Amino acid sequence: MQPDDQNPLTERTVVPPTSSPFRAGPGRAAEPTGYRLHVVRYRVLISGRVQGVFFRDTCRRLADQHGVAGWVRNLPDGRVEAVFEGPAEDVRWLVDWARRGPRLAMVQAVSVEAERPEGLHAFLIR
Repeated sequence: MQPDDQNPLTERTVVPPTSSPFRAGPGRAAEPTGYRLHVVRYRVLISGRVQGVFFRDTCRRLADQHGVAGWVRNLPDGRVEAVFEGPAEDVRWLVDWARRGPRLAMVQAVSVEAERPEGLHAFLIR
């Protein structure tokens, strides 16, 4: 099955580069070369009433519960930006959650952009 580049929720299988036996760096887990990782990464921008409603803290807690790495931050224009990286099913669950947000949020719009996974291993509030 070929990935559909038009679908931002397309799964991708990533093979780390073979230039060294391990790929590691700041915020990245060391992984053996040739080990096939079935992970996805999406950058999500959420607008509406999404600041001051525990969006970031709830997002971090849910990402930890689902084994998803990445980060979340408030933007100066009132939106929230998040990056979710991990197993496709868990990342999709978080993207779906971001469309609703926590109880006090009023999400108006969500944009999702697929990115190349970086091998993150923690979820941070920035």
